[in-house]
Amino acid sequence: MEPVSIQCRGNRVYRFSPASTALLAIDLQREFFTPEAGTCVEEMRAILPRIAGIQATLRQLGCRVIHTRESYRTDMSDVHAYRASLDYVGKPGPLGRFCILGEPGHEFVDEVQPLAAETVIDKASFGAFYNTALDDLLRADGIDHLILCGVTTQCCVHSTLREAVDRGYWCLTLADACAASEPGLHEAALQLIAGEGHLFGWVADTRNLEEGISEYGGHG
Repeated sequence: MEPVSIQCRGNRVYRFSPASTALLAIDLQREFFTPEAGTCVEEMRAILPRIAGIQATLRQLGCRVIHTRESYRTDMSDVHAYRASLDYVGKPGPLGRFCILGEPGHEFVDEVQPLAAETVIDKASFGAFYNTALDDLLRADGIDHLILCGVTTQCCVHSTLREAVDRGYWCLTLADACAASEPGLHEAALQLIAGEGHLFGWVADTRNLEEGISEYGGHG
């Protein structure tokens, strides 16, 4: 059967087979969507209905959906000295200690909760591959194509994207399903993906994804 074809920025096309593709929903935890998280909270919250929609669409299509969280132990023993110097992990806030396992803010936003059978990757890092089982899980399932969404575009999304590309995954970043906490960083991060001959894969909007799937002969 022909693959799904998605029209992307730069007059490019991203093609994938559902059986070998996973959606990575990156760090959609409650604490990243509060007013304390940055100056672009409304822009960040605006991506949640789009992500909920593509999660449902890709589940129906037969793609795997994987969720990540930036997570640290309660005793912060997995916070290295440099990260500790950034002074955000464990910082008290309205939803508990920031990025700490078990705190209220560490839970997923209601609109994009994982299904019971879906994988959750807790990572003591920005990138989802560092010191986690993600690569092994994907390879065991024959997955070599990744669709990325989540927050923040310039940090955990971009870190995960770069790690994935270095490991040989074919990556599509959904521009309007990602967001940054500060003005300008979102578009700058998207431009980096396209730089030097599209080093870091493909960029499209959720509309392009939905249109490509609706035209896919095997859908439904």
